[in-house]
Amino acid sequence: MSKVKVAINGYGTIGKRVADAILLQDDMEVIGVSKTKPDYIAKYALDSGFSLYVPEGSEEKFEEKGLKVSGSIKEMIEKADIVVDATPNKIGAKNKDLYEKMGVKAIFQGGEKHEVAGFSFNAYINYDAARGRQYVRVVSCNTTGLLRSLNVINELFKIKEAFAVIVRRAADPADTKSGIINAIEPTIPIPSHHGPDVKTVLDIPIETMAVKVPTTLMHVHTIRIKTEKEPNLKDLLETIEEDYKRIMLVSKDLGITSTSQIIELARDRGRKRYDLFEVILWEDSISIIDNTIYFYQAVHQEAIVVPENIDAIRAMLEIADKDESIKKTDSSLGIGSLKI
Repeated sequence: MSKVKVAINGYGTIGKRVADAILLQDDMEVIGVSKTKPDYIAKYALDSGFSLYVPEGSEEKFEEKGLKVSGSIKEMIEKADIVVDATPNKIGAKNKDLYEKMGVKAIFQGGEKHEVAGFSFNAYINYDAARGRQYVRVVSCNTTGLLRSLNVINELFKIKEAFAVIVRRAADPADTKSGIINAIEPTIPIPSHHGPDVKTVLDIPIETMAVKVPTTLMHVHTIRIKTEKEPNLKDLLETIEEDYKRIMLVSKDLGITSTSQIIELARDRGRKRYDLFEVILWEDSISIIDNTIYFYQAVHQEAIVVPENIDAIRAMLEIADKDESIKKTDSSLGIGSLKI
């Protein structure tokens, strides 16, 4: 079977990671990536072996800086079976008109509203419902992290009510244009958008609040879940260990007391860009009181949605079933290999 041809429209924080992940798959290939600025990231894309496509009329700007251009973004899309749109927030929605005119499938990111695709995706929860769809939205980093842990608990004990506080990083490490330096910024109004976003994928009662703090490494979630059935810690941990590699358990007892140690672990284990595709759950933070579960988890905002993008490609093009796709993605990205 020939490989699926994937275009990456937007070679930034998410786009470059998805492109690298596709290189590790045996059933898909990157036919090109797009950039709007002739910068060091465009140079890196070329050095990585990707064909570079740019907005029509801007080719000369790139060529003047020694950056070889393979064509326009429209020409890239013409060659693709599917587009991963990793452009900045709200740009994806504007790009949809082009995808519709060209009759190409597209995956949007969590910075877009649910309505851009009419379907929001998480591989564990609704892979089968994404099969054959023309448009899919991969939910945001925080929503992805919430869905992974909430889904396991819902499957085991049935969630009666969930509440989470999202402690958000202020900016990505490479972002010099935004982010607070000496402040803690509450997200107002309440509730935050994360709860409604969860509900686009998993039908549970949930409310969320959020605050932004001056760090760039990761988000942290503080979570409280009330369940219909009596929760059992042993069953929860065994299920995560056996069936959910995208949830990684860590422990304060082993010195992992903060997001900085989590990042250091990824560095020490050789993860490119210290990417963490897993949601990181502090095992020894899990506390069960009556029918209520409390715990902390951390989300690497730059990488956690990468495996979902890969699985969404397979689902939309119907080239693998759920279990096969998740297994292939996890194996290729080393998901589960950081277990300590």
